[in-house]
Amino acid sequence: MDAVTEQELASWNEGPARRAVLDYLHGATTPGPAFVEPGDRIATFDNDGTLWVEQPLPPQFDFVFRSWEEEAKADPSLAERQPYKALVERDQAFFEGLAVQEPQVVETLLEAFARSWAGTTPEEFDARVREWTRTVRDARFGVPYVELVYRPMLELFDLLRGHGFRVFVCSGGGRDFMRVFAEETWGIPKENVIGSAAAYTYTGGRIVRSRELLGGLDLGPGKPEHIFAHTGRLPAFAGGNADVDIEMLACSAFALLVRHDDDRREYAYTKGAEASLAMAERLGWTVVSMKNDWTTLF
Repeated sequence: MDAVTEQELASWNEGPARRAVLDYLHGATTPGPAFVEPGDRIATFDNDGTLWVEQPLPPQFDFVFRSWEEEAKADPSLAERQPYKALVERDQAFFEGLAVQEPQVVETLLEAFARSWAGTTPEEFDARVREWTRTVRDARFGVPYVELVYRPMLELFDLLRGHGFRVFVCSGGGRDFMRVFAEETWGIPKENVIGSAAAYTYTGGRIVRSRELLGGLDLGPGKPEHIFAHTGRLPAFAGGNADVDIEMLACSAFALLVRHDDDRREYAYTKGAEASLAMAERLGWTVVSMKNDWTTLF
């Protein structure tokens, strides 16, 4: 098993973070006090900043901003309401709140997101997202956003699955947006994606998006609430990178917090993660240094 593990975690340096993951998985799958029953082997991960780049803004907002700019041009009255107003005025304070996923700002965007695609079918929405993944490139790295997924986290997914864990992504971002590329990018089925979402209605023989949000925002306490509603369990293993992930990490048996401290290969910042880093130190969560623990990022 050790030789296989070495190969599977090829992008992880030997160190406390890697050893903590391996020790936990050994205990969780070996009869003893730390054993986790197979049915309870649930692993949940945040997306933005945990699985892919979230600076200068989470990628989903690149997708929606392009649509909203078109809507604002077609209907100038939208410029008086958020988030269209912030786009037109290039409101830096609004975007800073978005970058750290302030719940009020995210809620404003998700409500607009629900309005924009209300009445569309899943196939119509998926086609727009797929076009975006193929044609839009990150300004700094010059590649599609789906190529900016962290390789070490995908290796961790493989390792968890090899130990009988079911892996879920649980993000404050749009569930249906992530589901479009979940299988080909993360290697997990779309039904294992949990996130903020619009409600659907079945009418005229087809499923269409409504204007209503389903079950509230998937941020903070919303994360364990959504996870339990989706799986009937709380996670045994959880990974995040920000303050909005604290509740999900706190309710798990093993908590992994990604620290963005590599300004050469990615970005270095703590804004929006100050409380989670302090909590990690106090509770003994495992903190992964992108700079020191990962040999390869993407």
